[in-house]
Amino acid sequence: MPPTDAELGELAARRQELRDRYLRPPAERPPSPGRGIHHAALICSDVERTIEFYQGLLGFPLVELVENRDYRGSSHLFFDVGNRTLLGFFDFPGLGLEPGVESIGSVQHVAISAAPERWDELRARLDAAGIPYAGPDIGIPESMYLRDPDGIQIELLSDPLMYFAGHRLDAE
Repeated sequence: MPPTDAELGELAARRQELRDRYLRPPAERPPSPGRGIHHAALICSDVERTIEFYQGLLGFPLVELVENRDYRGSSHLFFDVGNRTLLGFFDFPGLGLEPGVESIGSVQHVAISAAPERWDELRARLDAAGIPYAGPDIGIPESMYLRDPDGIQIELLSDPLMYFAGHRLDAE
């Protein structure tokens, strides 16, 4: 059940309290010890279908396909999603894994920055393949949402890296 107006006001006040306590202007933030996300590792049910979707449909090149080091018989594959960042997948044959559900602690979606000049091409590919998507006409003009063959929600986002809702996150 969605929050009431009173609850929405309380939630907004709590967000502001957290922003005031923890969010610092870029000039006051320490440098991150990380160099970026190397890869996100997700689980797929069918390696070939995953390759056809991410490389064949969305255009992200497959850059590696090897046996999983941690589970014999399982595949580990990587797609180049730009800026030296990888999207990885495992399959786990024989484990009888169930489809995922949106829940606390799970991945809600993976947002991949895609240049706006590529959007018409991507939409045409999705339309031709009969893949449903939402956006950018749903009130979030910079986003297009779709699901991969295993139900993982993907957001294609026209904002460049380190931008959100049209403004830079690392600048004053």
